[in-house]
Amino acid sequence: MATVNINGITIHYVLTGQGTPLVLIHGHPFDHTMWYPQVVDFSDNYKVITPDLRGYGQSSLPAQGKTKFADYATDMLLLLDHLEVDSFHLSGLSMGGQIVMEMYRQAPERILSLIFADTFASLDTPEVKQGRYDAADRLEREGMDAYADEVIYKMLKPAHVESMPEVAKHVVKMMKGTSPIGAATALRARAERIDYLGKVFPKINIPCLAIVGREDEFTPVAKAEEMQQNLENCKMVVIEDSGHMPNLEHPDEFNKAVLTFLAGIN
Repeated sequence: MATVNINGITIHYVLTGQGTPLVLIHGHPFDHTMWYPQVVDFSDNYKVITPDLRGYGQSSLPAQGKTKFADYATDMLLLLDHLEVDSFHLSGLSMGGQIVMEMYRQAPERILSLIFADTFASLDTPEVKQGRYDAADRLEREGMDAYADEVIYKMLKPAHVESMPEVAKHVVKMMKGTSPIGAATALRARAERIDYLGKVFPKINIPCLAIVGREDEFTPVAKAEEMQQNLENCKMVVIEDSGHMPNLEHPDEFNKAVLTFLAGIN
């Protein structure tokens, strides 16, 4: 694992493999290790770049100043500048998918394709937006443990918490290892993000893929359909028997969908 100081913070990242760069942006409240089954498969043909977002994993938050949602994307683009990566395929899951949208808004000419996993592009309802603020306050007040024990049953299909104990253990470990301040910072920033469906999607003209778990409670299949319907060149794959993290619940199917998509545009 390597580090770089950019944009007033320290970013930790991992590079694996050789070939066309493929950047994988993790979701909340995780870190770069959520992509381990993908790194194993994808690094045979791609240079896979898996960073920790600011405030997550081993990446830091700035010493002062408010973090805006756009800052997460700017960090990643500056990291890629540091790595001398001019163009790349780009994927993100959940909040990571929305950061991917913001990266496209900031640097559309650099991105070869977009892969949206279990995410959505529209704004939150007022209730969901307030829920992010409430969750941020709770995490700062109580820490991550109780939150992690509750939401694991929505991160994974509930039955998989018992039937896939190693996966569940990994997801809980990531959540409990996340800085409460880092998670709260992201929740508040995410609550204030722009409407990517209305403001960015009409400008996207590169190949896209939307992947979603059939039983995802956070971002149901209808949200993936909404993205596909608002993009001019978007394929869609539903991973059966999966919740919010099909990349860990059924990595073989997830990886096949991504590699098939990428092979079709290379």
